Amino acid sequence: MQRRRRQETPLEKETRSKGNFQHVENVLALGSVLNLRPFLGVVGSFLGKGNPLVRPANPERHRVWLFDNTAYRVPGGRFNNRDPAWQVEIVACIFSKCTRKEVGKFVATVADAIGLDGDVGLDSPKTRERMAERVQPFVDSIAPCRTISLDIPITRHEVLKRKLKPSGKNGIISQTVRIGGKDLPDGTVIHPSLRHWSHTVSMDTEFAAPRGWMIISDVDDTIKYTQTSDPIGILRTTFAEEPRSIAGMPRLYAHVDRELSPAWFYLSASPYNLYPFLRAFLRQEYPPGTLILRDTSWMDLGGLLKSFTQGTQAYKVERMEKLYRWFPKRAIICIGDSTQSDPEAYAEIYRKHKQWVRAIFIRKVTDVANMEEKNKDKRFVKAFEGVPDTVWRVFEDAQELYREVDFLQRQEYRDGR
Repeated sequence: MQRRRRQETPLEKETRSKGNFQHVENVLALGSVLNLRPFLGVVGSFLGKGNPLVRPANPERHRVWLFDNTAYRVPGGRFNNRDPAWQVEIVACIFSKCTRKEVGKFVATVADAIGLDGDVGLDSPKTRERMAERVQPFVDSIAPCRTISLDIPITRHEVLKRKLKPSGKNGIISQTVRIGGKDLPDGTVIHPSLRHWSHTVSMDTEFAAPRGWMIISDVDDTIKYTQTSDPIGILRTTFAEEPRSIAGMPRLYAHVDRELSPAWFYLSASPYNLYPFLRAFLRQEYPPGTLILRDTSWMDLGGLLKSFTQGTQAYKVERMEKLYRWFPKRAIICIGDSTQSDPEAYAEIYRKHKQWVRAIFIRKVTDVANMEEKNKDKRFVKAFEGVPDTVWRVFEDAQELYREVDFLQRQEYRDGR
């Protein structure tokens, strides 16, 4: 039976005529829940030591996420004469739980924007429940000035106890913790968890040796279908639809993981509110790794769209510079797409660290509208000016990269890395 063509929503028609993201951002911001940031907590996050507003997070009132991470050896730092110290960046997000009524308002805003009521197969209780789950982190108030403590099991008999500094103005704790100098094998995984908590909240910490391969992969429209160049498409794929992998990419990444045994980093311009959604998708389809997201909480839907489109090159270069400081001796493969600024960001990091980046693969996105300019050869030639042709490649089908990966694996063997 032929599927009925979906009618454009009024917002889609208006967006097409306006021709940019700004109109959608303005409309969504007006229809979204008001900014829920607790004013006193935000102000208190700037007070520093002795802040009278700092309190421990409470499992009855707060929701806490612990981000999976990767432990690294500190270059030049030593606990003793033999073993450099292991360090890890702990990232935790703390929210104050909201009411079901507030979630319903947010769901209604998204449903209206994407024309949910008129789309056969999407307007169902199951879809509404899915949307409620995904918008929850955008409705929960951020919780500044909250503290948590961790149990970090280094071995079966050794557990480190660490109290972290208070959450900042965005409800985030980002703190580097030294966890010892033991000689743990590359790829070892431990599970730090919240201490004094009524239910288990944990993360995966993988130990990565100083040398070896490392993958820095974009997420949206590189390995997950998002329609980044279309604001309505972003809302539909983020909140209403089941996530879909780009054809051939899960199998390709499994091949890369098998052949190169790399450390995996997924670098996305999405806000951290999408962490549970994106982590679940990645763990189902791709090799486990560290997911890096923007550390700003967008409290309206217009702000969400900004995260996909504004300042992405500078943001990604800054995050890759941090990874370089952690793993200056690893061999890096960067994988991205043509929808935003991946070519420019990866080329910039190559020009800064030529011996670090060994390959750059860019997916030419042809299954999203309005990509003609971004897919022109002159765009890639300009972006990769000064980068050897042997380093970067634009592809449309994942099958094109198997030979490239096998070549890199043979090169690693010859070079003795």
